[in-house]
Amino acid sequence: MSRQIDAGSVFAWLTVIHRAPDHITPAGKSHRAYYCRCRCGVEKTVLGAALRSGATKSCGCFSRSSSAARTRHGFGVRKNRTGTYNSWAQMRHRCNNMDAVGYQHYGGRGIKVCERWNSFEKFLADMGERPAGHSIDRIDVNGNYEPDNCRWATAEAQRNNTRRSIFLTHNGETKTVRQWADALGMPYGKLRSRIKRGWTTERALS
Repeated sequence: MSRQIDAGSVFAWLTVIHRAPDHITPAGKSHRAYYCRCRCGVEKTVLGAALRSGATKSCGCFSRSSSAARTRHGFGVRKNRTGTYNSWAQMRHRCNNMDAVGYQHYGGRGIKVCERWNSFEKFLADMGERPAGHSIDRIDVNGNYEPDNCRWATAEAQRNNTRRSIFLTHNGETKTVRQWADALGMPYGKLRSRIKRGWTTERALS
C-alpha cells in the first residue's frame, strides 16, 4: 500500500508543503506533484512517485553532501582514508567477513551492524568525526553496532567495558575492579586477587 502524502509529510530531507499542479508528460500522462521544502531551506516541486520511492531525497544537496563527505574521508582511496572512515570499514569487516581477524568475537557470535550503518554517510551523521585517541565502542558489549549502543571511547574506557569486566557495588556506587583500584590507589592485581579468593566487596575494598 502506497504511503499517503499530506502537508507536513516528511520524506528524507524533504517536507511536503502542499499539492502542486500535476506534472504532464509529453505523452499526455498526468502525475501528481508536491511542493516541498528541503532541510537546507530550498523549495522545489517533486513528483509523488519520486518521494515514495526515495528517488528524490532533497533539493540536490543530499547528493552533494554525500559526495563531499566521501571525498573528505577518502572513500575509495585507501591512502587518504580518515580515522572515522577506517573505524566504519573495520567495524563492518569484523562483523561481516568470516576471514577477518577476530571475526569469532563479533560476527561469529551474532554481533551485527545495523542496516542504517551500511551507509558511511549515515554512520557519520550519527556518530560524528572520531576524536583523536578514540575508537568505536559498544555500550552493551553483547549488543549490535547501532546508534543507541555506540560511542567514541578511549582505550581505557573500552578496557573497563568488556565481557570479562567484573563490577563491584559499594556504598551505592558501581565500578569495575580496575576503576575501584584506580580510585583507591590500590594495585589492580591485588584487588582482583582478593575478589577471586571470594572476599566480600567491603573487605576487598578496605
